[in-house]
Amino acid sequence: MAIKILSVDDELDLEILLTQYFRRKIKKGEYEFHFAHNGLEALQMLLAMPDFDVILSDINMPEMDGLTLLTKINEMRNPALKCIMVSAYGDMENIRSAMNQGAFDFTTKPINLEDLERTIEKAAEQIAFIKQAQREHTQLESIQNDLHVAQEIQQTILPKTFPPFPELKSFDLYAYMNAAKYVGGDFYDFFRIDQDRLGFVIADVSGKGVPAAIFMAISRTVIRAIALTENSASMCMQRSNNILCQESVNDMFVTVFYGILNIHTGTVTYSNAGHNPPILMKKDGSVSKVPSTGDMILGAINDASYHEKELKMSPGDNLFLYTDGVTEAMNTKHELYSEQRLLENCRTLAGKNPKEVVEKITETVGEFVVGAVQSDDITLLSISYKG
Repeated sequence: MAIKILSVDDELDLEILLTQYFRRKIKKGEYEFHFAHNGLEALQMLLAMPDFDVILSDINMPEMDGLTLLTKINEMRNPALKCIMVSAYGDMENIRSAMNQGAFDFTTKPINLEDLERTIEKAAEQIAFIKQAQREHTQLESIQNDLHVAQEIQQTILPKTFPPFPELKSFDLYAYMNAAKYVGGDFYDFFRIDQDRLGFVIADVSGKGVPAAIFMAISRTVIRAIALTENSASMCMQRSNNILCQESVNDMFVTVFYGILNIHTGTVTYSNAGHNPPILMKKDGSVSKVPSTGDMILGAINDASYHEKELKMSPGDNLFLYTDGVTEAMNTKHELYSEQRLLENCRTLAGKNPKEVVEKITETVGEFVVGAVQSDDITLLSISYKG
């Protein structure tokens, strides 16, 4: 693409001189010259054609001089427009003033055309760099806008109304997710299976960013769809796994804890597909990790077998689920928040409602890692049984 140059000078001979000296570059389409005879005329041309690359302007001109034109150009705030000022050899005061106002370079009369050509080429290199940076910035803004939209879409997938079933008094539930990037691979979900049972899920997709978010949406949809028609927690995991093995790309997988709460008896039937063990917080302040079913992650091995176990919640008990973004949160000393620290903090939360539990654990993680960059999604879900 031609370098578009606007020459501004009240001496008509300069137009002939430039077109003659640069005729080969003009013929090859490397340079494109336009001419104005004073600053006012140049300013009008700039407003009509704002895509000039280089302004070659005399300082001393009638109607509007070069320094005033330079001030007007600066007001346009176009970093890709470079000004080369021309003045008499002894006019160093005006040249210094032009350079202080941001002129790219200067040349003196009589103009050394070889030197001018080198200056124009040098300006062209900077202009090309700036335009490339502007294009990349525009692309980055577009990507960021897309990620914001993706974040909003992802957030709408996750249930956000708490309490989710205010008409049911036998349990309470609260959940929260904080993605490390615009979009994350963690998710939680909960849903009524029938009049007696509540399904709940917490999961963590391998990887980060958009690929993880897409696989997260697929996983959440598959698990929920099967859970609503499958009575067995283990069979739900098995059927979900077979589908996700077909959908997985780049060896992506998801760890899942899926539980079914009988809201009348407090019995939880669950299957754990490679996920962090939830913590059962008893009313008396004791805490324990929920025994694992020892099953594989989902999306890795087709036709893998899954198992299920039961636990009993008494009125006042709380079941706390989380992803490894909690226990593996790292502070500025490279220390992990750790499972042990989580258990200790859970002991202090006996009798608290799910919202208080989630908010307090989130707070302790934030205090622990203060000043460090969040490296993983953090997701928490708490269910209390009231009987």
